Amino acid sequence: MTKAEDAPAERARFARPMHGNFDLIVALFCSLLLISNVSAVKLIAFGPHVEVFGFPLLPLITDGGALLFPLTYIFGDVLAEVYGMRGAKRAILIGFGVSILASGTFLLVGVAPPADDWGNQDAFDAILGFVPRIVLASLLGYLAGQLLNAFVLVKLKERAPGGSLWSRLIGSTLVGEAADTTIFCIVAFGGIVTGGTLVNYILVGYVYKVLVEVLLLPVTYRVIGLVKRHEPSLGQS
Repeated sequence: MTKAEDAPAERARFARPMHGNFDLIVALFCSLLLISNVSAVKLIAFGPHVEVFGFPLLPLITDGGALLFPLTYIFGDVLAEVYGMRGAKRAILIGFGVSILASGTFLLVGVAPPADDWGNQDAFDAILGFVPRIVLASLLGYLAGQLLNAFVLVKLKERAPGGSLWSRLIGSTLVGEAADTTIFCIVAFGGIVTGGTLVNYILVGYVYKVLVEVLLLPVTYRVIGLVKRHEPSLGQS
C-alpha cells in the first residue's frame, strides 16, 4: 500500500460553538430591537383630548415600539449583570450593526423600481420608507441609553459587589431610559410632533418604559439567575 493509502482519513473540522447563553440573549435582544424599530412608525394615542392652560394632558401619546422596546433594556440588564461591560457593549454594537443593515435594506428596496402590476409602493413608502429616520433616532437613543444603562449597572456592581440587584437595575434604567427616550422622540418625530405634544410624548414614553421595567423586575431577577446558573464561566454562582 502507498503512504497515502496508509494515512488515516482526514476528519472534518468545525469551530467550537460559544458556551453559555450569550448568543441566544444577543439574538433575542437584536430581534426585539428590529421589531420595535418598525413598530415605532405608528404613533398611538390613548384617551380624550384634554388641555390645561394650553398644555395637552390627554391623549397619552406613545408609539408602537413601546410595546416591546422596554424588553431590550431587560436583556441589556441581563447582559451587563452577567457578562459585564465588555459583553454588554459587544451585544449593543451587534444590534447597532443589524439596525443599520435593516435601514439600508429598506431604503434600497424603497428606491428600486416597482413591478408594473404591483400597486403598493405608496403603502410601502408610508411605513417602511419612514423607517430610516426611525432607525436613526433609535440608533442614537439606543447607543446612548444602552451604554449608559450598562455603564451605570456595572459601576454600581463594581462599587458594591454585594449590593442589592434591584437598586442596580432601577438605577441604571432611570439613567438609560431618560437618554434613550428623549433622543429618540426628538430625532424621530421632531418637527412632526411639536410643543406640548412632544413633551407629552417624551414624558409618557419615559414613565411607561420605567414602569414596565419595575413591574417586570421579578422576571428580570429570574432570567438573570437562570442565565448565571447555565453560564459555565460562572460555575454555580
